[in-house]
Amino acid sequence: MAQRQTALADRTAEDVGKPDRAVVRDALGVGVAVGLSGFAFGVTSAGSGLGLLQTCALSLLVFTGASQFALVGALAAGGNPFTAAAGAFFLGVRNAFYGLRLSQLLALPRAVRPLAAQWVIDETTAVTLAQPGRRAARIGFTVTGLSLYLLWNLTTLLGALGAKAIGDTDAWGLDAAGPAVFLALLAPMLKTPTERVVAGLAVLLGLGLLPVLPAGVPVLVAALAAPIALFAEGRLRPGRADGDAPDSAAVESASEEDR
Repeated sequence: MAQRQTALADRTAEDVGKPDRAVVRDALGVGVAVGLSGFAFGVTSAGSGLGLLQTCALSLLVFTGASQFALVGALAAGGNPFTAAAGAFFLGVRNAFYGLRLSQLLALPRAVRPLAAQWVIDETTAVTLAQPGRRAARIGFTVTGLSLYLLWNLTTLLGALGAKAIGDTDAWGLDAAGPAVFLALLAPMLKTPTERVVAGLAVLLGLGLLPVLPAGVPVLVAALAAPIALFAEGRLRPGRADGDAPDSAAVESASEEDR
């Protein structure tokens, strides 16, 4: 109980130490920077054959850049619509896991949670988890979500309208903008060896299977990287427990004797 009160006091002290304006500034920086890439999505989506209403509906209702780019990219490459949708769906599943963590941290009222769920994406999660306390986390989540949602949808509309004027999106490289932003946000979050192995294996599977599988399928296969890496890690753990790794009790005892 005493430890819990101390932890809460520490979080409160940290929260007071970071001004609200600093949280707003950081959140706006992410929202504006990422929101502008909605233009690239609008152009890419229109170039893949989707209409203006379909493109705007994706940003309004789906609102998760990686999944949106995966969907239109697979369609542009001639992939089956169901396969493309399945790939986009599996990419979007990660947001459900983000939501489990953010629901505990933000502790929003029940009436607000369905609306807040629409903003649970990579960027809002990154900004929220970087905050020292609940108040700062709520501000970061709200400002990032609102600014990004408005700007992403506005630039999606502008991109879809201007697609004809721009012409070939491949020549401009706009189709790479969304994945590049996603990778830039993902890279700092890969902190453990297992996470790095999963990411590396997913890249190898996805890129390696592009020439041999239909568009959209390599994304689905790349999702196998996580269970493969976790299975391999689980196979290695018993070996360490059998004697490869020193017993923690023995280490403690030795350190006590040294003292």
